[in-house]
Amino acid sequence: MFFRDSICVLFFVAFSSQGFAQKDSLNIKTTKKTAASINEFNPLAPSKAAFYSAVFPGMGQIYNKKYWKAPIVWAGMATSTSIYLFNNNEYKRYRRAFRQRESGLQDEFTLDNGTEVISRNGLISAQRTLRNNRDLSLLATVLVYVLQIVEASVNAHLLQFDTSDQLSVKPVMISDPIRVEAPSMGLRLHYSF
Repeated sequence: MFFRDSICVLFFVAFSSQGFAQKDSLNIKTTKKTAASINEFNPLAPSKAAFYSAVFPGMGQIYNKKYWKAPIVWAGMATSTSIYLFNNNEYKRYRRAFRQRESGLQDEFTLDNGTEVISRNGLISAQRTLRNNRDLSLLATVLVYVLQIVEASVNAHLLQFDTSDQLSVKPVMISDPIRVEAPSMGLRLHYSF
């Protein structure tokens, strides 16, 4: 019992300092600017960012003025697309060789003297593996595309979030003067807008 009460007291003492929202360290006189930025709420900004990202990947990030995110989106789309194209071309190559071998024709994996470099089961296994890799890379491309649309929309929402100094949380210790021997714990949450 004493141990639990001690932990509670230490917890409240440790976290009894004031916690505030972000402060502008460059300019203290931002009350007029903060009031003006609250009035600049644009409810269509998230949908515009999502639309721009859907039309051209990375454009929603540019609309949100997060220019450094656009090359990341482009790199993700280019990487997954190039892996898809590589696996698709290799799958078609092994599929063509398998069909030629099944028809009795010489394929690219059979030497002139009739020696097979890759067996029939090897061609089947390669087709299965390349098809799975191709499908996974297509899924990765779609996921990158959808995630960048969601990211642009969420970022546009969060850009309009109010982080003024008027929003604050201040936990305090409340002492009870009547019960001095057995201190009582309490928490008061004060917020103002």
